[in-house]
Amino acid sequence: MRLLVDVHLYPWDQAWEITRKTLCYTNHTLLPEAMEKWQLDLFGNLLPRHLEIIYEINRRFLDEVRMKYPGDHARCSRMSIIDESGPRYIRMANLACIGTSAINGVAAMHTRLLRKHTLADWDSMYPGKIHNVTNGVTPRRWIAVSNPRLTRLITDAIGEKWLTNLDELKSLEKMADDASFQEAWYKVKLDNKRDIKSMALHDSNLAINPEAMFDVQVKRIHEYKRQHLNILHIITLYCRIKANPDIDITPRLFLFGGKAAPGYFMAKRMIKLITSVAHVVNTDPDVRDRLKVAFIPNYNVKLGHAVYPMTDLSEQISLAGKEASGTGNMKFSMNGALTIGTLDGANVEIREEVGKENFFLFGLTVEEVMQRQSEGYRPMEYYQHNEMLKNVMDLIATGHFSSGMAGFCKPIVDSLLYDDQYMLFADYQSYIDCQDRVAELFRDKKKWTRMSILNACRMGKFSSDRSIKDYSRKIWHVQPAPVKLSWQRLPENGVLFTPRDSTNDRE
Repeated sequence: MRLLVDVHLYPWDQAWEITRKTLCYTNHTLLPEAMEKWQLDLFGNLLPRHLEIIYEINRRFLDEVRMKYPGDHARCSRMSIIDESGPRYIRMANLACIGTSAINGVAAMHTRLLRKHTLADWDSMYPGKIHNVTNGVTPRRWIAVSNPRLTRLITDAIGEKWLTNLDELKSLEKMADDASFQEAWYKVKLDNKRDIKSMALHDSNLAINPEAMFDVQVKRIHEYKRQHLNILHIITLYCRIKANPDIDITPRLFLFGGKAAPGYFMAKRMIKLITSVAHVVNTDPDVRDRLKVAFIPNYNVKLGHAVYPMTDLSEQISLAGKEASGTGNMKFSMNGALTIGTLDGANVEIREEVGKENFFLFGLTVEEVMQRQSEGYRPMEYYQHNEMLKNVMDLIATGHFSSGMAGFCKPIVDSLLYDDQYMLFADYQSYIDCQDRVAELFRDKKKWTRMSILNACRMGKFSSDRSIKDYSRKIWHVQPAPVKLSWQRLPENGVLFTPRDSTNDRE
């Protein structure tokens, strides 16, 4: 608006029409703290002319709201770009909703919650403006580049077309019960798991059995993603071993990775809890080789190239209604990992695609979460009535995993016992029961491998190619422009493909 009005001298109405038709808003979060707000004074000092324009946009917009909803002052207050409930802020999400031609969520459930709750006023004001475009990831990077062994196996089985049309993977379904193909698939996973030797884990002396289940949670460290629920499961298994050192437990490597925001105190405490539990579990002679816990320092995309292919079990355990979509969940499944997760974000659609029998579901639904919260959720009741949960929390609270320093984990313990905003205790027993089913199934190599194949070959929907087509059709209103390409197999590894200029290629 500033460029069009001040520099190019367009009249306001024409500039506003161009601006709204040009811009679209993709919402990536349901968390209130991620809906960015700027202090009005700070914004005005840095960008005084922009603030004048925002005031004028807001004045005109609120006139529209008053005309459509006469006397609804509460609605005007909620939809205003300026938050005046306390110190004044500019609500950037409101500005984005006003100044764009389309709004979209990034998973079907996320979009439903946007329409019903987060952006309900906007859905009422502009019916049909909020669309869904489920996220996608590119198989060229997240299978072909990161998992060359699997790429060779798939290409040898069904040809090369799947790299540019991921739906072609469905033709692998007929091979899911083929014993020789299962064995080849299992060997690819095993070889990928052996690559962990080259990874700089926080405990470089860790002896890892590649035949063990690789149970992986790599993502941003945040309370809503519930890495600490994963830790509660690890401590539960640890307690079972301590109570009965000869207990038969499916061997697992629990692998964590991710980063915490610089000022996020609780997330940093969660990382410290993970590494502290790892130290105790990995050195306790009673545990032996049955459980190992490791944290990947400085997790990034390059490390992700190794992690996704080696994973057996993908942890997608956020509280239902908190994750917008997720893309790591897609990368894991594409590489044959099975998912344990809640009905949150794109998990819902992944489960629909791969089949509910090939997905480990646990936990409350969004509606159940809201009902518990409205009734008054009391985590202490779960603590008092679940003996194992109480034992686990007491071990943390007494400093068993922090060299006897009971106060070190007090912030996490107090948060879970007296607040538990992300309802770990409500989902704890369901999660433990589901993990027990996972452990039992992993012992059946044939069945697990079959499920792994079906997970990978039913992930066509989650290619970024489909996602971009959806944006083109629903949001941008553009048609694809055909480009004629000739593809050449690269000699280095025989699995990647590169286009050549077809004008200079007679083939």
